[in-house]
Amino acid sequence: MSLSIIGTGSALPARIFTNEDLSEFVEIDDEWIRTRTGIHQRHILTGDETLMQLATQAALLALENANISAEDLDYIIVSTVGGDFLTPSLACVVQKNIHATCPAFDLNAACSGFIFGLDTAAALLQCGKAKRILLISADGLSRSINWEDRKTCVLFGDGAAAVVLAPGDNLLAIHLHSQGNSDILSIPFPSGNFPFRSPSSPSYLRMDGQSVFKFAVKEIDTGISAVLDKTKIPVEKVDYILLHQANIRILEYAQRKLKIPLEKFLTNIANYGNTSSVSIPLMLDLANRKKHFSPGNLLILCAFGGGLTSGTAILRW
Repeated sequence: MSLSIIGTGSALPARIFTNEDLSEFVEIDDEWIRTRTGIHQRHILTGDETLMQLATQAALLALENANISAEDLDYIIVSTVGGDFLTPSLACVVQKNIHATCPAFDLNAACSGFIFGLDTAAALLQCGKAKRILLISADGLSRSINWEDRKTCVLFGDGAAAVVLAPGDNLLAIHLHSQGNSDILSIPFPSGNFPFRSPSSPSYLRMDGQSVFKFAVKEIDTGISAVLDKTKIPVEKVDYILLHQANIRILEYAQRKLKIPLEKFLTNIANYGNTSSVSIPLMLDLANRKKHFSPGNLLILCAFGGGLTSGTAILRW
């Protein structure tokens, strides 16, 4: 026994920032962004919008789609780099908002967080500690970006997506990997004003794009090979591949390396940018709402990100 997805939901900030909008305050243009990233626009938290509002909305839609109530939940797990507070956790805030009473906690594996969350949920379901788990991915990296750095500010969007998980046999294999490294990608902890500590630099996301690219393409190959080997499923039998939406060039490289038809790769990077751990469950929800998947379809989910971390899973829909 592993798990099955019985409901999905997602929510995005109301404000859309196009590449043209960005060019008004960063020395950059639409063609430069599109050719290097594949991104046309992204949703950004502005005004009074909060990440907990998005996470709560995604949670409620997933519960509705699963036809269960918050009272039926045994755990709430939220994959996030950081909610609206250092504490309480975003999961606890969502628990309050949806009137659930179950244990709730956050999990931080950066952009791989949804896959790490699936593995954690599968363990809870397999050992009998849970029958219904709400797994949410919610990230607002726009709050940690240096908006004067054109190499990073063009990449990220905000959002939340959720799945409801139940006991089942649809998670066929999973492969996780961590390679500790704070030099390639990091967001420093915000500094207080303790008088005997040297002031720190602003808490902006820092990323070495070339090193991330090299890590990503290696982990995609390793992770997908690992889950296919575990299940003895030929790659030709896979119906759809959902890669973390970091950069269109990474997706194109993976497609050439794997020699899989391009139409089997789902993408949403053009309209949403890099939404961190949200990108894969967001694709799942959008496809589910459009009835894009058929029962029995084989999906490969693969993500990579800060930590460094990576995770790959093969799932039967």
